[in-house]
Parts: sequence; structure tokens; C-alpha cells
Amino acid sequence: MAESQAILAGGCFWCTEAVFLDVVGVSSVESGYIGGQTVNPTYKQVCGGDTGHAEAIRVTFDEAQVSYADLLDIFFATHDPTQLNRQGNDIGTQYRSAIFPLDDTQAQIARDKIAEHNEDQGGRIVTTIEPLSDWYPAEDYHQDYWANEGQRNPYCMAVIPPKLQKLRKSFQNRLKSAQATA
Repeated sequence: MAESQAILAGGCFWCTEAVFLDVVGVSSVESGYIGGQTVNPTYKQVCGGDTGHAEAIRVTFDEAQVSYADLLDIFFATHDPTQLNRQGNDIGTQYRSAIFPLDDTQAQIARDKIAEHNEDQGGRIVTTIEPLSDWYPAEDYHQDYWANEGQRNPYCMAVIPPKLQKLRKSFQNRLKSAQATA
């Protein structure tokens, strides 16, 4: 198994993490912070919007089961890449739509996918491609948040199920849960 990683920022990391955990070929998803200037930022600091970091996820995946391009298609389908520095009620640069390629190949795929989805969205995509920088894992209580806490959190209950519905509608053949029921 050749494992690779992808780092994506699509708003609240609780919400994006929940989506990618159900994708076939994804072995883990870690919530964290990237793209800012503060060393070892805390959730409170990042939420304040002053560190420059984005809430992001680091997806570890098996390229033999799911490609980086497939992950980007899921990314674009399950958040709103046309909202600048926000996702719904989450407002600020920490909620920006961004891709942090790990190498030149990922950067080219990201540029191609942005162009492809931009055509579908009438030129409104604001997702940025940002240089790889230090990754800081979020505090432990943020990891696997949907499974551990999210279903008791009204915000998560309002935001995550619609994202999961989009995932199930458009990518049913890519879901671990679909394989388990087949």
C-alpha cells in the first residue's frame, strides 16, 4: 500500500474531517492548522483570526484505492469553494478554502481541478493553492470530532449531515459505509 497525504482547508475542520473519514482508501484524517505565522497555535488563537492559519485536515490515503484528484473532487463537492474566507456562518481567513500541495505533482493536479470546477461554477471559485508550511495537529478533542462529540453539538448537527448527504449522493461508489452494506 502506497500511502500519500493531502492537506485541505474547507472551513471548519470538524466538518471536512467527517466527510473524508468515510472515503474508501482513506486510512486517517487529522485536524490541524496550517498556513500561518504563529508557532504551535491553539484553537482559541486560530479562531481569533490573528495567526494566519487555516483550519485544515491532513488526509492519509492509499493511491491504489483513491487518487489525489478524486479527493479534490470530493473536496469541491462537499464545501462551498465560492465563499471567500468563510463557510456558512464561519467567517474569517481561518475558514478559507485552500489546498496545500505536498509536491509539484499535487500542485499541478490542484491547478487542473480548480480550473475544471471553476468552469462548472461560472468562474466563481476562490480556493487558493498555498505553499506547504508547518503543520500543527489540533488539540486531541478535535480529532474524530463528529464521532466523539459532534452529534451532541447543534452546530455540527446543522452543518455536517448536509455535507455527508452530498458525499453519499455524488460519491456512493467511493464510500466505506456503502461497501459495508453491499
